[in-house]
Amino acid sequence: MLFTSYEFMIFVLVTAVLYYLVPKRFQWCLLLAADYVFYAIAGAAYLPFILITTISAYLAGMKLRSMKRRQEQYLAEHKAQMNREEKKAYKAVEKKKQWRWLLLTLLLNLGILAVLKYTNFTIANINSLLHTFGSGGRISPVDFVLPLGISFYTFQTLGYIIDVYRGKYEAETHFFKFALFVSFFPQLVQGPISRFDALSKSLFAEHRFDAVTVSRGLQRILWGYFKKMVIADRMLVAVNALIQNPDTYQGAYVFAGMLFYALELYADFTGGIDITIGIAEMLGIRVAENFHRPYFSKNIKEYWNRWHITMGTWFTDYIFYPISVCQPMLNLSKFSRKHLGDALGKRVPVYLSSFVVWFTTGIWHGASWNFIVWGLGNFVVIMISQELEPLYRRFHGRFPQAKEKWGFRAFQVLRTVLLMSSLRMFDCYRDVPLTFRMFGTMFTRWNWGEMFRGGLMGLGLAGKDYFILLAGLVILIVVSLLQRTGGVRERIAAKPVWIRTFVWYGLFLAVLLFGAYGVGYDASQFIYNQF
Repeated sequence: MLFTSYEFMIFVLVTAVLYYLVPKRFQWCLLLAADYVFYAIAGAAYLPFILITTISAYLAGMKLRSMKRRQEQYLAEHKAQMNREEKKAYKAVEKKKQWRWLLLTLLLNLGILAVLKYTNFTIANINSLLHTFGSGGRISPVDFVLPLGISFYTFQTLGYIIDVYRGKYEAETHFFKFALFVSFFPQLVQGPISRFDALSKSLFAEHRFDAVTVSRGLQRILWGYFKKMVIADRMLVAVNALIQNPDTYQGAYVFAGMLFYALELYADFTGGIDITIGIAEMLGIRVAENFHRPYFSKNIKEYWNRWHITMGTWFTDYIFYPISVCQPMLNLSKFSRKHLGDALGKRVPVYLSSFVVWFTTGIWHGASWNFIVWGLGNFVVIMISQELEPLYRRFHGRFPQAKEKWGFRAFQVLRTVLLMSSLRMFDCYRDVPLTFRMFGTMFTRWNWGEMFRGGLMGLGLAGKDYFILLAGLVILIVVSLLQRTGGVRERIAAKPVWIRTFVWYGLFLAVLLFGAYGVGYDASQFIYNQF
């Protein structure tokens, strides 16, 4: 059921109406039922996988809770008989037992994800090696179908069980409420990856119908549909034409396609997140923001602090920090400092941890080499940027006024957009050698005149489409600039009723009249659905 389909809109409308009609103490029950209806419509065969994840994480959480309470009780009862070293040894033994339960849960759920998502990728690489070494053997691919949202709900659930293990909060004792946290339907498709302590507060709470809350949610949904259907789906036509004809569209077309895809991806992904947050907000539920004007970032590190924020913080909290402070890494750090010198030795653990994070980030996006190379490309650029930090500091020390100049800030923003757009070409062409070849044509084939003398009109878009895209881009930039000093919806709400009506009714008409619709008036699927 696509977010942009009439069926989904009706589903959300019916869910919202029933949500406010049922007794408040049953609202969470209604949501849980809606989640599983939504998931069953997507494919009843997927239900066992999300149920296994839910049941295994719930049981592991309850086991950890029981073990922690038993430990506290034992220490309280034997406080007088145990010295400090004995308490420390007892805690270490208990921690090891808890670690085994955590590890079992991680292996089970990551194993399911790995088998379903990466089996055929592994088989393809084995077959490639067999062919390279002249073997006639070949392993047949497996006919697996990837369950809806498995990457998102798996990571969200594992974040929960790791937090329980760390003692950040106690495990949820109510199985069905926990099932609601795992399966909350608006964020199943493309995130965000929520944390239990943040989402559960409003997810399990009782909510009265409030016209202002509902209208704000609808406004956010409408803004999401504008970005998705008016901008992203229209730009998709040109992007597909460029990508599917690499022998025809080279040079200047590659540069244009690189920027087109950057706009399409941003409008598509943030539009979907706006719809997710808007649906939740309409029900009185707070879902984490996932973007913070990423294309205004001055460097790639800042960009990744603003783009897909919940994914970035997940990888940082649950992969980077645990790896960087684990005992083997501390031993490696000590060894590196001793044999490579302090300056280089202290970098080794950071670089190795970052490498693992970016490799994982790449392969999480897709089981193919283009995503792995894309992830490692980000790693290389960020590491180079960190190594050049002393040079940057020297430059800003000599020219302190540069930071205050709008021209220099614009240069930093443009540099970041171009770097990220270049790396995203691996996502575009989905073929590593082809991506490098197409990137090279930007510097070897100068056909800018051809492109501007009608070439752009051969990409499936007419002049009016480019005008709509330009207008949409201007609106995106204006809204982003306004967000720097406060919420745009709050500003609009403070205006006279005729202005509010003009803005929201105008946005609704823009989606209705200028949305890019396909056969049956269904818009295209969101890009991040594939992940």
